[in-house]
Amino acid sequence: MASVTSLSDSVQQHLASALSATLPEAAGADPLLRRSDRADFQANGILALAKKAKANPRELAAQVVSQVATGDVIKDVEVSGPGFLNVTIADRAITANLAARYADETGRLGVPTAADPGTTVIDYAQPNVAKEMHVGHLRSAVIGDSVGRLLEFTGENVIRRHHIGDWGTQFGMLIQYLDEHPHELDHKDAEVTGEEAMSNLDRLYKAARRLFDSDEEFKTRARRRVVDLQAGDPATLAAWQKFVDESKIYFFSVFEKLDMEVRDPDIVGESGYNDMLAETCRLLEESGVAVRSEGALCVFFEDIKGPDGNQVPLIVQKSDGGYGYAATDLSAIRDRVFNLKANSLLYVVDARQALHFRMVFETARRAGWLNDDVTAFQLAFGTVLGKDGKPFKTREGETVRLVDLLDEAIDRASAVVREKAQDLSEEEIAERGAQVGIGAVKYADLSTSANRDYKFDLDQMVSLNGDTSVYLQYAYARIRSILRKAGEVRPAAHPELELTDAERALGLHADAFAETVAEAAAEYAPHKLAAYLYQLASLYTTFYDKCPVLKAETPQQVENRLFLCDVTARTLHQGMALLGIRTPEKL
Repeated sequence: MASVTSLSDSVQQHLASALSATLPEAAGADPLLRRSDRADFQANGILALAKKAKANPRELAAQVVSQVATGDVIKDVEVSGPGFLNVTIADRAITANLAARYADETGRLGVPTAADPGTTVIDYAQPNVAKEMHVGHLRSAVIGDSVGRLLEFTGENVIRRHHIGDWGTQFGMLIQYLDEHPHELDHKDAEVTGEEAMSNLDRLYKAARRLFDSDEEFKTRARRRVVDLQAGDPATLAAWQKFVDESKIYFFSVFEKLDMEVRDPDIVGESGYNDMLAETCRLLEESGVAVRSEGALCVFFEDIKGPDGNQVPLIVQKSDGGYGYAATDLSAIRDRVFNLKANSLLYVVDARQALHFRMVFETARRAGWLNDDVTAFQLAFGTVLGKDGKPFKTREGETVRLVDLLDEAIDRASAVVREKAQDLSEEEIAERGAQVGIGAVKYADLSTSANRDYKFDLDQMVSLNGDTSVYLQYAYARIRSILRKAGEVRPAAHPELELTDAERALGLHADAFAETVAEAAAEYAPHKLAAYLYQLASLYTTFYDKCPVLKAETPQQVENRLFLCDVTARTLHQGMALLGIRTPEKL
C-alpha cells in the first residue's frame, strides 16, 4: 500500500506552486502552513517573502490567491490581516483522504516509511545487577521503549541495547561472600519468581555489605576477588555469572509487568566491552586525544572547569590502571559505530549525567569515531517527583521500589475498571486493570516532555477525566462498542456528504496522524504523539455528543459516521501502541 499524502501536504504543494507562479524567485519557499481556528489552515509565509521582494504583503497575497487551483482539495482561500492566507478544505477531500488511509491493508493508516532509513542504536532501561529497580529506572525504560517503537514504525533499523550495571568493584564483595556461603542463591523450586530472585540478591547484598564494612580481613579477600574477576579467573567469572542470571530473572519479571519486550541478546552490560578497554585507551593516547596526568589517562576540555577554575578532565583510565565508566562508554561507541554500523546513537539517560555524556561524545568526536555521518544524542530525562514536588521517596526516605509502584497502579486501575465494568468477568477485570494501570503510568511519563520533571500522582493518573491514558482507552472502548452495536451495518466512506463542524474537526485531525508520527520520531518526542492522541479523543467526544451515529438521518450518514468512528479507533489503537500502551476492546 502506498502512503497517503496528507491534506496539509496537498495544500502546501498547491500554495508552493501558486507562490512560484506569482514570484518566480520564491520557488521552493515555505508557505509556513499551520492549523488555524479561523479556517482549516493558515499560511503565514507571504509576509517574509513580501519583505524580501519589497512588495505590499496584502497585494502579493491577493496575487497568490488568484493562482491557487481550488476544487478537489481546496474549497476556498482568502486573504486575512496583513497578508495571511486562510484556507478551507473541501469536505469531499477530508472524507476521501481518510478513506484512502482506511483502505491501507497494512494497518499503517497510509503512514509512509523513510525513503533511506538509517540504523539507530538506542541505549535505555539500564538496571543494575543485584540491585532493586526503583522509580528512576522507570523513565529510561518507558521513554526508550516508545522512542524505539516510533523509530521502527517510520522504517528506521533500530538496535536496542540495555547497558546494565554488571561490572565493578562491588562484585568482589558479592562473589567472595557467595564463595564463603555457597547456598545463598539456591532455589527451592525450579520455577523462580522475579520477587524471589530479588529478595535472594537483596539479602545477600546486605549481608555482604555488613561484613565488608565490619571485617577488615573479609574486605581484603573481597578486594583480591576484584583483581581475579578483572583478570578473567574462571571460577570467579562463574560466580559473577550467577549474580547476572539471578538478576535477569528479576529484570524480566519487571519488564513483563511493564508490558515491555526486553530480549536477552539486547542486554549487553558494562562487561560486554571489557575486551575493548585497553585498545580504546591505546587509540586515545596514540592519537593525542587523551594524555597522562598524574598517572591517569585524561581528556581535557577548554570549556569545562571546576569551582577552582581548573579544567575538569574525563578520566578514561585511573592511575592504578583501573577503568572508569568513560572507558566503557567510549568502547561501546566504537562497538556501535564500527560493528553495528549505526548512524545514530541515542542514550536515554537521566539529565544529571549530561556533563559525563557531553565529555564522552566530544572525546569520541575528537577520536574520529563520531562525525557528521554518525551522531550521538543524550535524550536526557528529568526526575520523578512525589505529590509534594520533591524527589519521590518512601515515608522512610528510601527510594521507591518500582514493583511496589506498578502494583499499586494496577490495584487503583482495577478498582476503576470494576466500578465501570458491566459485563466483565473477574479474570477480565484483572487483565484490564493491569492494562489500564500500566498504561496510566506510561502515559503520565510520556505525555510530559522528557526533559521536564513530573509528579507521580496515581489519583490523577487513573482518573477518567483529563489528559490520562484511561480517558483515551475509554474513548477507544466506546467506539468499539458502537461498532459492535451497528451489527450488519458496515462503516463506509461517502465523500459526497457534507460534514458538520464536529465531523470536519475530527477528520482533519485524524488525517494529521502521519505527520505527527514523523515529527515525534524525528525529535525523539513521544509527548507530541501523546498530545495528538488526547486531542483526537477530545474531538471524538465532541463529535459523539453532537452527531448521532446509529440514529443519523440517512443510511449513508450512518455508514459515514461509523467510518469516522472506525478511523478514529484505528488511529487511537496504532498511536497508543507506539507509546507502548494497550487499548482493550471492552472496558
